[in-house]
Amino acid sequence: MLARLFHYAFDAVLLSTLAAGVRRSSGFTPDATSISDPTLRSIAERYLGVGESVFDMVQATAVNSAYFKRDSKGPR
Repeated sequence: MLARLFHYAFDAVLLSTLAAGVRRSSGFTPDATSISDPTLRSIAERYLGVGESVFDMVQATAVNSAYFKRDSKGPR
């Protein structure tokens, strides 16, 4: 049971990180302000914030890694 809970939490973080990557590359983001309930809106904003934090950590790791290099062509 604990393994299943961990798996679902990991999947949720991956989806939030994917949303952060989409926001960074395209500028599109889920509109949390359209949620009318303040509690649910706060939860959604925190959830998206977790993805932003994870994305920042992954990006910092890639920048400081010898296994990644900057593409000279830039973003597509």
